[in-house]
Amino acid sequence: MKVLTMNFGSSSVKYQLFEITDTEKTRLAKGLIEHTGSGTYIATYHPAGGEKIREVMQIPDTAAYLKIILEALTHKKYGVIKSGDEIKAVGHRIAHGGEHFKESVVITEEVKEKIKEYASLVPLHQIYELQGMELAEALFPHAAHTAIFDTSFHSHMPPHAYIYPIPYHYYKRYGIRRYGFHGTSHYYVSLRASELLKQPYDKLKIITCHLGNGASMAAVKNGVSIDTSMGFTSLEGLVMGTRCGDIDPGIIPQIIAKEGITAEECSTLLNRSSGLVGISGISNDMRDIVAEMEKGNEMAKLAFDIYTYRIRKYISAYAGAMGGADAIVFTAGVGERSPLVRKACCEGLSFMGVTLDSVKNKNVVSKEGVISDEHSPVKVFCIPTNEELIMAMDTYKLVKS
Repeated sequence: MKVLTMNFGSSSVKYQLFEITDTEKTRLAKGLIEHTGSGTYIATYHPAGGEKIREVMQIPDTAAYLKIILEALTHKKYGVIKSGDEIKAVGHRIAHGGEHFKESVVITEEVKEKIKEYASLVPLHQIYELQGMELAEALFPHAAHTAIFDTSFHSHMPPHAYIYPIPYHYYKRYGIRRYGFHGTSHYYVSLRASELLKQPYDKLKIITCHLGNGASMAAVKNGVSIDTSMGFTSLEGLVMGTRCGDIDPGIIPQIIAKEGITAEECSTLLNRSSGLVGISGISNDMRDIVAEMEKGNEMAKLAFDIYTYRIRKYISAYAGAMGGADAIVFTAGVGERSPLVRKACCEGLSFMGVTLDSVKNKNVVSKEGVISDEHSPVKVFCIPTNEELIMAMDTYKLVKS
């Protein structure tokens, strides 16, 4: 079965096409269309076994994204299918499934209405994912469409991890609780770590660090996420590119009162103008932060230190929550590509058995590998995430059944 996976953002879309059977999982092609910030888009397409193709273009609307994707997949020279009719299923990444969606589902009108209810909780994501979903349904009307939720992997957390210490009736009335995100990524890399360790997944304690523009961590004990850093929304937890992460809730009414802004404007400030860019005043991109830090920029150094300190603190906390750790995994854009960040995150953790190998850490960039010392009791990995494979497998299982 040919399964297309789609991940829509506010200014980009990632996609992959797989051939899935009961025994084989083969990626046929992958691609990315992203806004450059200067009015143009870069479309990248990479067929399996072929050369990567990159084009700069103007894209008038979201519907054009899908036409460009289909044209690439069916191109006479570098396409991997003859017609879009070959695609039997499309899996859509959805950020928030609330308490209603504890696993992936086939999309129906009722499912879409429920997804819309959670859109306000993830303002940077869900509205674009819904728009992309509906456009994909129109372009691939013959295919089954599924929703794969970021929150599902964390849906088995114990109540003491997901209930907030506010009046309990707010949980009962409005579902206010910790949900967690990046679930497909945390699941994939923790499962892959168990394979690399050659130990049963349900016998391990693994701390996963998904570090991108959005960032979160998870404590995965015996194959189950028992805690995670993001919460009711994707704002809680680590310092991120533009999001603040953990702050004193009392700050919010203070900012609203002192600045004379609305609650909605304050939410925008915390989601889009905080984190790395808010501290440094430079950029939300860790590469820019590191470059400026190396030039002696003190605010860039402060942003870097706060970012890595928060991660280091969460690693220690999750080791405590699980009664130890067998492995730590770094993944996503920053986690996969920045040895400097990984080094800073692991400094001072020798008390819990973490010792990095500086040479391995430096050499493992954007690829899979062990970066801890061979004698380190806790193994540290860099594992490129593969959320799309999890999405394709879930979609295949749903459609087949």
